[in-house]
Amino acid sequence: MIEEYAIVTAVRGMQASLILERRNACGLCGQKRGCGNATWSKMVKSQPHEFTAHNAIQAKVGDAVVVGIDEQAVLNSAFFLYIVPLLTLLVGALLADHFFANQFYVMLGAVVGLLAGFFAVKRYLMGAQQSGAAYSQKYQALVLRLAPADEGLEQCASSPNLRK
Repeated sequence: MIEEYAIVTAVRGMQASLILERRNACGLCGQKRGCGNATWSKMVKSQPHEFTAHNAIQAKVGDAVVVGIDEQAVLNSAFFLYIVPLLTLLVGALLADHFFANQFYVMLGAVVGLLAGFFAVKRYLMGAQQSGAAYSQKYQALVLRLAPADEGLEQCASSPNLRK
């Protein structure tokens, strides 16, 4: 299980809306020297990552929690997001090449195949609903437990402070 810290921003039934805590690896986030992640975040105005997760522990708004997702689900998602669109791109290009002599239509077929692959993957992974919750439970993030109080959830200088 891949785990990450998050803060609950809203609760709707058994679903919780979460914002990921921005964690830094080196401890220099926001300093004048270091790896430059804080500088990059300031330049591109990165937004905190918001998502929904199954809230089996009944966490409340403002709680710091540990959220997790199965490693196999992440690997499957990576396969679907990279391999399936690539294959549909190739199939679109090959079909267009078979039916049309003009290379413009081959390129157009490749683009249409790529877009069809992305939409097919989105429909498969998210389902027809647009609620933000995963269609299959294996792709759904889970709120595992409340974060320990002594864990010291620190925030990068570029992300908003949501704790009260």
